Amino acid sequence: MSRPPNYEFQEWWNKQREKSHELFEDKPDGSLHPFLTVDIQSVSSDHSVEKERARSARQLSWVCLLRFQQIATSLASLSNGFVSLLRTANRRIASPDSRADSASSRLYRVIKVFLIVVLLLLLFELLAYFKGWHFSPPSATSADVSGMVGLIYAKWLEIRANYLAPPLQGLTNMCIVLFLVQSVDRVILILGCCWIKFRRLKPVPAMEYPINSKNEDVNVEDYPMVLVQIPMCNEREVYHQSIAAVCILDWPKERMLVQVLDDSDEVDIQQLIMAEVQKWQQRGVRIIYRHRLIRTGYKAGNLKSAMSCDYVKEYEFVAIFDADFQPAPDFLKKTIPHFKGNDDLALVQTRWAFVNKDENLLTRLQNINLSFHFEVEQQCLCELPETYEAYKKQQHRWHSGPMQLFRLCFVDILRSKVSGVKKANLIFLFFLLRKLILPFYSFTLFCIILPLTMFLPEAELPSWVVCYVPGVMSVLSILPCPHSFPFIVPYLLFENTMSVTKFNAMISGLFRFGSSYEWVVTKKLGRSSETDLVAFEKESEPLMRSTSLHRSSSDSGIEELSKLELSKKTVKPKKNRLYRKELALAFILLTASVRSLLSAQGIHFYFLLFQGISFLVIGLDLIGEQVS
Repeated sequence: MSRPPNYEFQEWWNKQREKSHELFEDKPDGSLHPFLTVDIQSVSSDHSVEKERARSARQLSWVCLLRFQQIATSLASLSNGFVSLLRTANRRIASPDSRADSASSRLYRVIKVFLIVVLLLLLFELLAYFKGWHFSPPSATSADVSGMVGLIYAKWLEIRANYLAPPLQGLTNMCIVLFLVQSVDRVILILGCCWIKFRRLKPVPAMEYPINSKNEDVNVEDYPMVLVQIPMCNEREVYHQSIAAVCILDWPKERMLVQVLDDSDEVDIQQLIMAEVQKWQQRGVRIIYRHRLIRTGYKAGNLKSAMSCDYVKEYEFVAIFDADFQPAPDFLKKTIPHFKGNDDLALVQTRWAFVNKDENLLTRLQNINLSFHFEVEQQCLCELPETYEAYKKQQHRWHSGPMQLFRLCFVDILRSKVSGVKKANLIFLFFLLRKLILPFYSFTLFCIILPLTMFLPEAELPSWVVCYVPGVMSVLSILPCPHSFPFIVPYLLFENTMSVTKFNAMISGLFRFGSSYEWVVTKKLGRSSETDLVAFEKESEPLMRSTSLHRSSSDSGIEELSKLELSKKTVKPKKNRLYRKELALAFILLTASVRSLLSAQGIHFYFLLFQGISFLVIGLDLIGEQVS
């Protein structure tokens, strides 16, 4: 399409041509030619500039409207999410069917008393603030003390300065020292990990087995006898995955025996597991099912009971997998060689990798924590708890168990024949520093001392302890999984929130409280990618072709048992629950944040505010899987 002619410009050009002969005429007086001072602006050019300005103004208006619409949409989304969160929390609190954790624990009673004390102190400090005593505190010896309230507040200032602040400051200094020692230990571990990564240091086995080789092409006598144990209890969601993964291990079948150690107390789950075992037996796998009527010793007792069988003496190695583990087919071929020619080696523990690490915020935060723990080891797939209830019970076991071992095995460790360096490493670094001191100072420093220093300002907790050092430690801890850097702040808050569970577990295990003897199975959801399931089926096809056993009439019974998956017995619907200790600590920290705001303590205020909100979110069970 041709461009339309510009008549305004043509008219101006013609006028200029009529005057062009004057441009070259010489002036007799030698003055400057008018051409040098001619004004080339015209009405038409002013009109075009006006149009350009109007167009620019309209474009700017549209851009501003678009930005405003985007901001309004974002604010509306945030508002809707916040309102939905408040409604969920209100419904969860008001519902008579909402479960709550036990209110009879000793720690909860202590926290409840602490909450009452800080609420009373906040009311007292608010009264003093509105009377102006924060800026000009009254003195008990002066004559200008106004009334009984002023005298009481003056006495309170004297008591907290002379009697309460000094012991609190001493406890604060002790926790700071423990905090720095643990931080140094964490930095050393990280530097060690970086050194191993940089130098590419890996343990080299004395020999190697061929990977993905056909068993008929090798001498089976070169493969030691291996006993594989899978302890489980009511593992409806994951039993078939773990059994399938173990049954397709790349190892001569006549040199391996699988024990399925079932402590389930639900009959339909027992039948399902038995049917799964029979299915793999018919495929030529040496696998047996073992069930106990009494769960003496829980998982450890289950494993110990299975080792009492006479046929166990024929096996040189034992491989133990939890019910949610999914070992790779070459697991045994990669681990067994490390024992060859190394008589001092008794145990190989491999790294955990997680199939559901991106399921929700809770699993992402767990992955950050455990990725650092298993940074320099190998992988073995397993599943993370997706609900806070399951994760809390798991962490309680993990922190109560080491304290029970420390109490029971301390004397045996001292009497053992290992070197003094190894004894010191086990006692001081593992048991004391990482399992006792870490949960103690973490809970005491950030959940007790920090709120108290807001009401006893004579005892000071430096800002670098509250913010800078924990931030640096969080950055270092998140290095093994750099894709999780956007979650660094939630990770820091979440770790402090879990300190109450770890502290409670540590105390109960150390002093033999009742909860230390409870064993609650961590609920799993059977997460597995579709490719994993396809791999299981492909790996099992050679087993089906090589076995000399054929399908028998019992298969129909197995199929009937498998149908129990669709007709499982009615179970109580799962519900989210309320956690009283976390809720009480949330109100303590939020109360302390109000007191910090009165004193204009910036870093302390923001830390207490966000930490209190994180305790509130977890106390209302708004993190992890929502099942209500």
